[in-house]
Amino acid sequence: MKIIKILISFILTMMVLFVSGCSTINPKEEKELELIADDTSNGKVGFWAEQKKGTNFMNSKSLPENYKAANEVNIEYIRLAPDKWAKDHDFLFNDQPDDQPKKDFLMGNADEYKGIDEEDFAELKSDLDSAYEHGSKVVLTVLSLPGNRWRQFNNYENDDRIWKDFRYHQQSALFWRDLALRLKDHPAVIGYNLINEPHPETASGFNDFWSEDYSRWYNKVENSAADLNELYKTIVHSVRTVDKDTPIILNSGLYATPWAFKYLKPIKDDKVLYAFHMYEPYEMTSQNKRKGFKYKYPGPVRVGEGKTEKTFDRSALKEFLEPVRKWAKENNIPANRIIAEEFGINRSVEGSDRYIADLISVFNEYGWHWSFYAFREDTWEGMDYQLGNQAPKWEYWEAVENGEKPNREEIEVNNPIWNVLKKELMR
Repeated sequence: MKIIKILISFILTMMVLFVSGCSTINPKEEKELELIADDTSNGKVGFWAEQKKGTNFMNSKSLPENYKAANEVNIEYIRLAPDKWAKDHDFLFNDQPDDQPKKDFLMGNADEYKGIDEEDFAELKSDLDSAYEHGSKVVLTVLSLPGNRWRQFNNYENDDRIWKDFRYHQQSALFWRDLALRLKDHPAVIGYNLINEPHPETASGFNDFWSEDYSRWYNKVENSAADLNELYKTIVHSVRTVDKDTPIILNSGLYATPWAFKYLKPIKDDKVLYAFHMYEPYEMTSQNKRKGFKYKYPGPVRVGEGKTEKTFDRSALKEFLEPVRKWAKENNIPANRIIAEEFGINRSVEGSDRYIADLISVFNEYGWHWSFYAFREDTWEGMDYQLGNQAPKWEYWEAVENGEKPNREEIEVNNPIWNVLKKELMR
């Protein structure tokens, strides 16, 4: 089998060389040909051999046409979170009560996992098939696990059961094993991201990395159900009993903050990647019309529970990301196993384009993969960067009110934020 793979890889390489000599290939086509060779010779982990640039889909339903649109701007991978697909339109858009509060996508009910929901899986499979047809690669993630229902589907309260009872670790491991068994051979899937933004810290009173001592907190919870490393160890082992090849992606703690890398323990598996999210300073990036726009970038921001003033610019952002770089160096984790999995800023914040540009420049400097949040979000427009830095045009709200998708040609504008992203994606 190994000899056959080598021969196939050689033939594909010769085909690339032959085509190169016979015609002009644009950079995007060249990358696609390289990807084919990588996937053949190295398995799915070969996709991650070189820096990849992607985005996030966290929409209210499957939107296959967005894969085509993403491919047109050279987005190389999609991080897909399908949890919202289980909820009614009125709950997501019209502030109506959730008529199925115990319905969780794929797992049935986060209170107790009993097996994959077949109807949900069929919907996911159809979406992934569409991704493949459009040439997209997908990292699948979930917002909920057994004993850990997503806060927005849990009356806006943290569901911390998983951090108090090992039974939910085992149920989560069974859930991912069942999912991996079904998806391991799907050609679009190039990663399992086991849980989005885990935060065991909040279950035991740790909330503010600006002022609290991580070492002291972790010393109290190590080896308990509140130890994120224990959860990961259990799930990774379970997945690898049925799928030894698909890369597994692990978020750091406290909502995937770079600071939580301090207690993250690497797993002895060279197909495991490590990821963080970057929305700091949150007090600036999360500003909106309701809250008001008090801060701009670059500039001073009051951060943390102590409201300490700190000036943010490229150098401050790089300093904030230092725990990731330091952790990777200390644990001999190469750059191609680190992902800036989510990052973004409300597009109306003054200087948002520069914030995005500065972050990407740091990611590029270190050679980390990155995926911005978000592409054509259909439940929230604050980080739909193709809308520009002003309020959406009336056509956007009219379509939303009618339960329709806005006509992108009518609502998109040329703008500094999207120009930054498009330039980086098309490099």
